[in-house]
Amino acid sequence: MSRVQLALRVPDLAASVAFYTKLFGTEPAKLRDGYANFAVAEPPLKLVLIEGAEDEDTRMDHLGVEVDTTEAVRAAATRLGEGGLPTTEETDTTCCYALQDKVWVHGPGREPWEVYVVKADAGTLAKQQGSTCCADTAATRDDGSEAAALGCR
Repeated sequence: MSRVQLALRVPDLAASVAFYTKLFGTEPAKLRDGYANFAVAEPPLKLVLIEGAEDEDTRMDHLGVEVDTTEAVRAAATRLGEGGLPTTEETDTTCCYALQDKVWVHGPGREPWEVYVVKADAGTLAKQQGSTCCADTAATRDDGSEAAALGCR
């Protein structure tokens, strides 16, 4: 099963968790320091909340499609590349309290999309070196470019 992901950067994580718990009628699937996610059955949605600055309004952080396997991530990367879209692939990336394989692509308005699989739980929100994880604000990637250039904040 795959589902669309919406990741929001929120100024008050506790208030946002309380609101979305009521809105979708379900508790968070994962709740960690500065982070929560909901696996909403109806409508099929992975809602990710990332704690941001208290003085900012909620904003979109990134979008995604959660898939079941690394093979599905690879198939998406191939399909996107064959469609002429530039992509950035990551394997065994620790990000958002999960070990993931993913591919990033950007829409015409520079909105970041990831197609990803969660392989295992992890103990940290922050990315590992070389990742373009959503939780990173200005990390330098292995190629020297900034994660923000990929639209990840």
